Amino acid sequence: MNGRITTIGFDADDTLWQNEAFFRLTQDRFTALLADHASADHLHDRLLAAERRNLGHYGFGIKGFVLSMIETAIEVTDDRVPARVIREIIAAGQEMLAHPIELLPHARDAVETLAADHRVILVTKGDLLDQERKLAQSGLGELFHGVEIVSDKTPAVYARVFARHGDGAERGLMVGNSLKSDVLPVIAAGGVGVYIPHGLTWALEHADPPDGHPRYHTLSDLGGLAALVADLDRNFP
Repeated sequence: MNGRITTIGFDADDTLWQNEAFFRLTQDRFTALLADHASADHLHDRLLAAERRNLGHYGFGIKGFVLSMIETAIEVTDDRVPARVIREIIAAGQEMLAHPIELLPHARDAVETLAADHRVILVTKGDLLDQERKLAQSGLGELFHGVEIVSDKTPAVYARVFARHGDGAERGLMVGNSLKSDVLPVIAAGGVGVYIPHGLTWALEHADPPDGHPRYHTLSDLGGLAALVADLDRNFP
C-alpha cells in the first residue's frame, strides 16, 4: 500500500447515495395522515422522541422508523388511530425499502480511485437486509475490500473494524456526512475523520465539529477526497 494511510472507510447513506430525503418525504406523508390530530411541529417532536427512545430496541433504519411512526400515531390519537392510517404508514415504509438507489456526485470515482492504492471498506449502520440491498443496487459492491454493517458507530467499533481490515485506526481514515457517527468516534479511536456535509441530516445525528483538531477535515463533496488523501499520505506524521 502506498502512503501512510492504508485503509479508508466510507459511510453509505447520504455519503455515497441519497437516504435522508426519502425519510423526509415519508415524514411529510405521515404528517398529512395525522393532520386532524396534531400540528406538524408537535407531530415531529413526538416522532423524534419515539425514535430516540426506540433506538435501543430497533436500531437504525427504515423498520425502526416505521414502528416509531405507528407508535406516535397511536399516542397522538389516544389509541384511536384508524387501521387505514396504520396501513398507509406500513405501505410508506415498504416503498422506502424498495426505492432505487441514487448515487451522490463523485461517489463511484472516489471509491474507484482510492481503491487502487488503499484498502477501501464500507462502514454503515442500519438494517442488515436493507443495507445489503442498497449496496447491491449501487453497483459499488465489487470495489470494496470489506463491508461492515454495524448496529452503531463508536470508537470501539472503529478500532475493531480498522484492525480487522487494515493496520489499525491510526492508519485509517473515515469519510461521511455525520459528525456524530462518522467523524468524532473515528478521531477518538485515533484515525482521521473527513466530514462531507449533506443538505439533510437527521436530528439525532447532529454534533458540534471538532474545529482545529489536526485529524479533522471537511470537504464539500467526494470529488476532493482523493487529493486530500494524497496530501495526508505525503504529510503523515
